[in-house]
Amino acid sequence: MSDRDTVLGRVRRALADVPREERPEDAPVTGGRPSRDGARTPAEAADLLARNLADYRALVHRVSPALLPGLVAGLLAARGARTLLVPEGLPERWPATAVAAGVRLCPDDPRATPAELDAVDSVLTGCAVAVAETGTVVLDGGPGQGRRRITLVPDHHICVVRVPGQVVDSVPLALERLDPTRPLTWISGPSATSDIELDRVEGVHGPRTLEVVLLEG
Repeated sequence: MSDRDTVLGRVRRALADVPREERPEDAPVTGGRPSRDGARTPAEAADLLARNLADYRALVHRVSPALLPGLVAGLLAARGARTLLVPEGLPERWPATAVAAGVRLCPDDPRATPAELDAVDSVLTGCAVAVAETGTVVLDGGPGQGRRRITLVPDHHICVVRVPGQVVDSVPLALERLDPTRPLTWISGPSATSDIELDRVEGVHGPRTLEVVLLEG
């Protein structure tokens, strides 16, 4: 008996008690993985998001609004960044301390070439929503997020997530908040790939370093 015959035999046995006139849409699908949508407290969701982001090798920081400008300046200084790309609509106070320390702001210019974007040291954005269960931040090109390419070409991305307002438990809850006609970018950790020998290489399809700031309060 071939593998094909084995598979088809299992399918026939599984369908043996199904009436011939029944259509797939006549039988509702039940079961599956139980969902905890909405069951977590905001604090639990934020903690889970932080753990899963860290599992994907993102660098996670938790800070109050008053301390955010200083944190951003510190993250840039730690990398020796002198230029920071900022999209339209980003709160001016977020990079204010870095600017005072000498970091030059670069606007999100649609005419910028990939080489010009690659020359930028870091990019600072907000996000549309973050998914706790998958450790994912989603950008949709809205205010403070900019075009997709600005978060894929520069080597260092700082992404600010407002907690609890932008954190949801699951992907289905995230989809309820997102407009599918917008350019959605789903980010789980820094860009990474591996070859057939499972040697991990980061920074191939996006930033080599992703820092997620959970802005709490």
